[in-house]
Amino acid sequence: MTERQVVRGRVGGVSPWEEVFGSVQAVAVGDHVHVAGARPFQGRALIGEGDPYEQAIASFRVGLDALAAYGLTADDVVRTRMYLTHARDVDAVARAHRELFENVRPVAAMVVVQGLIDPRMLVEVELDAHRPGLASTVEGGQP
Repeated sequence: MTERQVVRGRVGGVSPWEEVFGSVQAVAVGDHVHVAGARPFQGRALIGEGDPYEQAIASFRVGLDALAAYGLTADDVVRTRMYLTHARDVDAVARAHRELFENVRPVAAMVVVQGLIDPRMLVEVELDAHRPGLASTVEGGQP
């Protein structure tokens, strides 16, 4: 059995909930980057209050910004997860997803949940990305 080298990098400081949860926005493990808790906020200001399309676009942009810290783009996304608080918002969120990922075609899941951390939030997303050779560009635990 060969020994695998796992290189980790962490990107944080975006979400006001990171300190509360003891988490970060993104973690790189080898050639994979996982982004969770991508929410429609700029600092503490909610973007697109009451508008699921705008919240989806904003949430995806937060996630894509976290990937950018590793030199990754939407083209590197292999999986998305979308959490919605209302089934009526499926079409609006799907439209946002299609606009950003139509050429990439990642696997995707959309889940309707009872609620999110802030009751004004209609959407939260997660992204998983992969790029062969990424591990060699992430050193010392930081991208």
